[in-house]
Amino acid sequence: MSRNALYAVIAVLAVVIVGAGIYAYNQYEEDRSSLEIKVGPNGVKVDPPAQ
Repeated sequence: MSRNALYAVIAVLAVVIVGAGIYAYNQYEEDRSSLEIKVGPNGVKVDPPAQ
């Protein structure tokens, strides 16, 4: 394997790792700061985001 191909593989792996980290962080923030609204027989219940 040539040196340029090795650099390309390392660059692709770095991009994948950074992309996975950004995706995981966004999912964490979305779950943490989501507003929950429930409509049931007792009326409407709104749970604010967790702090």
